[in-house]
Amino acid sequence: MYIQIKNVNYHITINGEGEPLLLLHGFTGDSGTWLPFIPVWKKNYKVITVDIVGHGKTDSPEDVADFSMKESMDHLKEIIDSFRISPVHLLGYSMGGRLALAYCIEYPETVKKLILESASPGLKTEEEQRQRRIQDEKLGDSILEQGIINFVDKWEKIPLFKSQERLDSTVKQTIRNQRLANNPIGLANSLKGMGTGAQSSYWSQISKIKTDTLLLTGELDPKFNQIAEEMVKSNKKMRHLNVNDAGHAIHVEKPEIFGTIVMEFLRS
Repeated sequence: MYIQIKNVNYHITINGEGEPLLLLHGFTGDSGTWLPFIPVWKKNYKVITVDIVGHGKTDSPEDVADFSMKESMDHLKEIIDSFRISPVHLLGYSMGGRLALAYCIEYPETVKKLILESASPGLKTEEEQRQRRIQDEKLGDSILEQGIINFVDKWEKIPLFKSQERLDSTVKQTIRNQRLANNPIGLANSLKGMGTGAQSSYWSQISKIKTDTLLLTGELDPKFNQIAEEMVKSNKKMRHLNVNDAGHAIHVEKPEIFGTIVMEFLRS
């Protein structure tokens, strides 16, 4: 189904009944990311997936302002209000995790439990943000100039996804098809509008989060493992689980373990 929020048509799926569980995918993904889990999760929860702006079947506006973290948070709030699913269990992966964390800080009363898979509160200093913005803008421009196939070819080979090389060829092709189906303008503007460099740093607000929060990282993803450990030091109420023999995308590399961890946390 579709719902219009301001000038953006969002693609949303809803499956099952029970407490609402809203899922946010990562950069270059879409709501199809969560398809393997929906048959099980919908037995106990109302599972809502959202294609984040610029991804999947949701619109890809030409104005970068429509992609800002603040705008995306406000859009998410309107979606949750429209379906009357507050308070919601919120799960976000990578970019979707950054959005979920920012949303929870902005609208804490609407989130019952928060699950962040390989997510970050942003970069700590303005100089780090400035350097990352330059990188993200160049990468965004390259998608438009060189085409999405060229971009995906390079994106698949970045060190962050090294551990995915051992995945079954069918799984890898599914992920590649998902990435290639995205709108180049959407991906470029997503990098420029809500990339890690463009978003505000939320490090100073981690200690104030009272929502029951689970941080999931992979053993083979040292960067995000360290980020999660720092977050837990800032907020002792957060729990951090580091999944053995998994990289950045735990839900892809260890789906059964991931699904079990998520369900156990929600039931606890």
